[in-house]
Amino acid sequence: MLSQLSPAVRQYLLVTGNYWAFTLTDGALRMLVVLYFHQLGYSALEVALLFVFYEFFGVVTNLFGGWLGARWGLNRTMNIGLGLQITALALLLVPTEWLTVVWVMAAQALSGIAKDLNKMSAKSTIKLLVPDHQQGQLYRWVAILTGSKNTLKGIGFFLGGLLLTLIGFQGAVLALASMLSMVWLGSLVFLKRDAGKATFKPKFRDVLSKSRAINILSAARLFLFGARDVWFVVALPVFLAAQLGWDHWQVGSFLALWVIGYGGVQAIAPRFTQANQVTRYGALLTLAPLGLAAALWYGSLAVSASIIVGLGLFGVLFAINSSLHSYLIVAHSRADGVSLDVGFYYMANAAGRLLGTVLSGYVYQQAGLVACLLISAGLLLASTVIVAQLPSRRQHNQ
Repeated sequence: MLSQLSPAVRQYLLVTGNYWAFTLTDGALRMLVVLYFHQLGYSALEVALLFVFYEFFGVVTNLFGGWLGARWGLNRTMNIGLGLQITALALLLVPTEWLTVVWVMAAQALSGIAKDLNKMSAKSTIKLLVPDHQQGQLYRWVAILTGSKNTLKGIGFFLGGLLLTLIGFQGAVLALASMLSMVWLGSLVFLKRDAGKATFKPKFRDVLSKSRAINILSAARLFLFGARDVWFVVALPVFLAAQLGWDHWQVGSFLALWVIGYGGVQAIAPRFTQANQVTRYGALLTLAPLGLAAALWYGSLAVSASIIVGLGLFGVLFAINSSLHSYLIVAHSRADGVSLDVGFYYMANAAGRLLGTVLSGYVYQQAGLVACLLISAGLLLASTVIVAQLPSRRQHNQ
């Protein structure tokens, strides 16, 4: 069956499969760490600090990873990412008394490097598989990759909470490491060699030499993902567990369903959106956390109902924005050495996640969930104003 498909489609399926498997383990690991260490008595800020290196090294990885992808080929950077994630999981298979903040931060640092090598490689590869004149197909393929990735991440959240309940922290980590090891071996054998290697030898200064369009999209992405993570990463799961008394499996299941739905909307976004609507949807998204903050502050609905409705609205609008932004960066990137532009862009993405993660723990601990939501709205407003300055592809290519 696979032999009847074109080489481009076969590579797309391999890249997507790798990305899916990695994302499943990454989502499960994040939920395991949040819930397990909250269970051990860590504060919201301490839980947030466990992810600081994960996000920080994501910034560094995208900066260097795009350059390495252009020099070595994207198959190598993708396989290195898979191998590093297996190593990160193995580092958590130690006695419980070894799982100090510093040890877990180090394991999360490796996981952050792995995640961004994998994501940069997957999204850069798609640019090479679609002819430049087929922008509709490019938008659909990017949306399917991004949306399906987030659906798998949601399933990973559910899997992490379920495995923690059924077989404990170390049993869950061992199961994830075993599954990913099998995927890694297949990738080493079947993934096309030298995909994405630039025809020129990029110098490191090329990493920071960007067009106006790439810089605008990168800045907008930083604020967009900072706005999500400032309340979603630490504040929300801790709020659900500590304030509403939800069990681990309930928190994991709820966040999993949200991310699955979010991924589904991302995947179908090209059916009802166009790239020139990115500012409109950014403005609508800005209103969502404000509405939820108002509902929680004034108590117009039960807290649980407010969270469910508000998070659902935020998820739909954020998914559309993320899908549009993900397409635009691939469309505006140069084909030769695409990973340089995509890596720079996802460096900004990781910086936004780092900002949001730290703020999520600190602001929640100091002022609560409503304050996190208000900061989210401010970051979304900044993202929308910035992306409104984006030139058209025709202007960008002149």
